[in-house]
Amino acid sequence: MRQLVPSLAGALILSSVVVAIGGAALLFAEPFYQRIVFGFLVNLIVVVGLQVFMGNSDITSYGHISFMAIAAYLVAILATPVAIKRTALATAPFGLSELQLGIVPSVLIAILITVFIAAVVGTMLVRQTGVPASIATLAFLVIVHVVIVNWVDLTRGPRAIYGVPVKANLVWATACAVFAIVVARLFRDSRWGLQLRAASQNIAAAGAMGVRIKRLRLAAWILSAAFLATAGVLFTLFVGTISPNSFYYDLTFLTLAMLILGGSSVSGAVAGAVVVTFGVEVMRFLENGPVLAGVKLPEMFGLTGLFLGAIIVLCMALRPGGLIGADEIDEIWRQRSRARATEVDSALSTLRERAAAKG
Repeated sequence: MRQLVPSLAGALILSSVVVAIGGAALLFAEPFYQRIVFGFLVNLIVVVGLQVFMGNSDITSYGHISFMAIAAYLVAILATPVAIKRTALATAPFGLSELQLGIVPSVLIAILITVFIAAVVGTMLVRQTGVPASIATLAFLVIVHVVIVNWVDLTRGPRAIYGVPVKANLVWATACAVFAIVVARLFRDSRWGLQLRAASQNIAAAGAMGVRIKRLRLAAWILSAAFLATAGVLFTLFVGTISPNSFYYDLTFLTLAMLILGGSSVSGAVAGAVVVTFGVEVMRFLENGPVLAGVKLPEMFGLTGLFLGAIIVLCMALRPGGLIGADEIDEIWRQRSRARATEVDSALSTLRERAAAKG
């Protein structure tokens, strides 16, 4: 309980930033900028989900976007009106072309099935460590993408699924982002999170102390998958249409760049999402060759990809731990406050000693 209070306070401080961004967009921004903020919130949930697994286990995962894809397609298939599915998914198996569920049941089923798949896959992946584990997650990403592209009767293959009811909004995205931040921070500072991070530093020592490493990794894997599934559901119910390329390499490296730039903490995930989102939007603006100060800039397509690549390379070369690192912002503030207090006490002690010597 003593650790719960500062952890919750730190999570609420981060959440206030997210609420401020979402609230400002909802009250003052035009629809175009609201879409950008909504995309930021969805990506933030994804990055926080990645932090839950990667930040605590120290295993790089390239496959988490697959859970976003699975949940997105499930909610699209279940919630799309029958009138549209009779045309778009006329040959869907299991009688899905004649089935339409409400938004709430569709969301719950999509997330539950995604979590179940994550549990099955996770029991095999958590046995690996280091590079083999990362390669296995990349293979999982490719497998899911291939299944989506080739199971034409169920997913329409490379074509988009359209007609999904648009029900998500900035309020729901903000609420889900806040919930993700709070849960991720509490997990990080819990006994399980501490044990998982300790095991990532020394597996042999943690195992000798009785830490159940595989079980903890699986718990973090499943929790992060639930976050990614939530992000996939939000994205689908906001955009109203999805395609396989929405959940593949581009989104994988975008969200990884956010986590790498910010650091392995929850605060780092939030900071990385904010900085990269702002940078990407600036690059997209410059790509189109805008006029700045009366000067027409040339079109520079591909500038966004260059920006993301530069972030990853420069951050790993100059600041491998990210902008914030493994500590939370409130922890850094308390450490610096204690250091300043110690310096003040030391200075006062020195002054007293000098005064006593003179007296």
